Amino acid sequence: MPLILPSNSISAGGYDVANSLRFNGGSSDYLNRTNVASPTNQFKWTFSFWVKLSDITDAQGSGNQMILSDFTDASNRGTIFFEADDTLVISDRVSGSFTHKYITNRLFRDVSAWYHIVVNHDRTLASPATKVFVNGVQETSFGTSTDPSQNGTSYFNKGGQGSLVGKYGGGSEYYNGYLSEAVWIDGQVLDADQFGEFDEDSPTIWKPKDVSGLTFGTNGFYLDFENSGSLGADVSGNGNNFTVNNLTSIDQSTDTCTNNFCTNNSIAPDTTGSDTHAFSNGNLVITTASNGWWNTFGTIGITTGKWYYEYLTTGSGSVDQMVGFVKSNFYRGSNAGIDVAGCYSLYAGSAGNGTLFTNSATGVDMGTSWAWTFDDIVMVAIDASSGKIWYGKNGTWFGSGNPATGANEAQTVISADLDYGLLPAFSGYHSGATALMNFGSPSFAISSGNSDGNGFGQFEYQPPSGYLALCTKNLATDG
Repeated sequence: MPLILPSNSISAGGYDVANSLRFNGGSSDYLNRTNVASPTNQFKWTFSFWVKLSDITDAQGSGNQMILSDFTDASNRGTIFFEADDTLVISDRVSGSFTHKYITNRLFRDVSAWYHIVVNHDRTLASPATKVFVNGVQETSFGTSTDPSQNGTSYFNKGGQGSLVGKYGGGSEYYNGYLSEAVWIDGQVLDADQFGEFDEDSPTIWKPKDVSGLTFGTNGFYLDFENSGSLGADVSGNGNNFTVNNLTSIDQSTDTCTNNFCTNNSIAPDTTGSDTHAFSNGNLVITTASNGWWNTFGTIGITTGKWYYEYLTTGSGSVDQMVGFVKSNFYRGSNAGIDVAGCYSLYAGSAGNGTLFTNSATGVDMGTSWAWTFDDIVMVAIDASSGKIWYGKNGTWFGSGNPATGANEAQTVISADLDYGLLPAFSGYHSGATALMNFGSPSFAISSGNSDGNGFGQFEYQPPSGYLALCTKNLATDG
């Protein structure tokens, strides 16, 4: 599967996608509009979109991951969505019967990278009426591939009908994840090469290209999500704008198909304890339904370079959370946190003290001055060349540390673990405490907008000189 990797992160030159929109099913996020009365050609259309999946385990209970729903009623609708079993489904239901349905055999389970999907349809043909492309390659393996009758009734691209992005029109099935470069072409059947191309230096890597010159058709739209005050704005020139529901400017993200940011890996092995935690907001927020340890790890690993991230705890009661890094093959395997061999963490304990765990189950009590509480923003910096790690909060580094000069580090990683690679890592215990991560594309509001030295990321505090956000553009030059 081609992925968006450092080799095509377009750190200089090339077509760049500035923004995506982060959908959260638990917040009932979606966009909606009414199709124009007379589409250019209802029977010919193309839908191109980039997605970075998040909560595919459906911990938020929203069911299928709905991308598009052209909806009249439950018996008459066209839908494109990720099924609960992680397949992609394209279906048209007419008078209560599925007259058109394609279901991929391919499973979509990668929560660390962006997928590009193109679905085109020509109902004037007998068969095949539908083609699906994934990262530039046409999909040929389907568990179901039912073509509609030639020139038969369809609820896709239907004039005057409601159209929703991120929600099923007849229920509470939403999308959890990022969406970028969403393009609907009315009246043309286009293949994936009209929306993307293989990188000339890394020919297995698929990347987007400028679509602004395409002919969109009367009912067509192009959502680039660049206007934070009008996230549903259509920039195709048609003015087919969407109404925004429950999405705000904080849901506009710089995590895109040309600059992929670190998030949490919601499908990585966790603990065998009784914890019931859930991922939300693009895998950047973790909540706990009942007391019990959880662990989670970042989607981008570190072997070289200097990196910075921030962490926020909200709620009430006791914090009982850990932040830091773990060896990339780490698996706790018990109801506990990141506080054993292979772990480098700072623990804000229930007693209000801070404890450092450095590749050992035996911690060093650093006292209350090294702890944090609710609404504090924790700062974490790592210099992989020296293996040094620093922690701080609210703009001040603990222990008079100075990552920029390399002075007074909190921990030093053993070389064997660093050679193997480290992952950002987090643990928590109490149900009253919610964890929010910021690797540069924050899920929570910040009062300032500090980017790193390369101009990427948005942080509450200025990253130390030379320290960067964990994203693929930075990995391309400094990783």
